[in-house]
Amino acid sequence: MKLTAEQIQENWTELMGYINEYISEPRKEKLLEFYTQYSERLMLMPAAHKREYHNAFPGGYVEHVLRVIRCSLRQAELWQSEGANMSTFTTEELVFSALNHDLGKMGDEENESYIPQTDQWRKDKLGEDYMFNNQVAFASVPDRGLFLLQSHGIPYTFNEMVAIQTHDGLYDEANKKYLLNFSPEQKPRTSLPYILHQADLMAARIEFEREYYVDEKWEFEKGKKSVENKKNSFTLNNTSNKKKELSTKDKALKSVGNSKFQSFFDKLD
Repeated sequence: MKLTAEQIQENWTELMGYINEYISEPRKEKLLEFYTQYSERLMLMPAAHKREYHNAFPGGYVEHVLRVIRCSLRQAELWQSEGANMSTFTTEELVFSALNHDLGKMGDEENESYIPQTDQWRKDKLGEDYMFNNQVAFASVPDRGLFLLQSHGIPYTFNEMVAIQTHDGLYDEANKKYLLNFSPEQKPRTSLPYILHQADLMAARIEFEREYYVDEKWEFEKGKKSVENKKNSFTLNNTSNKKKELSTKDKALKSVGNSKFQSFFDKLD
């Protein structure tokens, strides 16, 4: 899947809107400063390194986060309608946790986590458009995300820490200490971690189905092109079409008003 320059810009504007609407001062200002500082990286980064996961395309990260925020708000409404105790967390905590649940995927202050895949075989056969940047020291996504927040002076509540830490549920073995307890006093004191996990799971599944279930059928070979097919695709007609596409793209980029998108989108062809 590909997002247009306008879609990437619109998603970013929507993301900033959630911060302005749901996050209170003084950390609203700090969050806006942080997201503005790393806007180009966050705006264009994928949500994963390969398409078998979800949203492994430019702009995929922000689109995924937006879906998790929306799903979290709707899941909270569902839980409340079924009688869940909603007094143990706030809507701000819910949105903050959803907003930053995958923040660790951005890498560190100097380096991105995901960089373009240089191994053509892995790109063609395994669908790995990106690879992990070995300049980034290892840390789990939740740990790195929480570190980035605290290192930029953005405080978070205990509820938010546990929700971000455990948003992958029991898919992450490290979460057993929080989620797999049989003593009542050791169980989470709020449903926030479960709501966030369900929202994240829902969003990732929807993104997976969108990628592989096309025209009422599963297309598991979609996007895995052979070298021979690539050679045959270079025709005069295709070259002509590409020029038309670039012309349309140029118009779109001008409407966004950010010249730094130009070189990036040229690489998408």
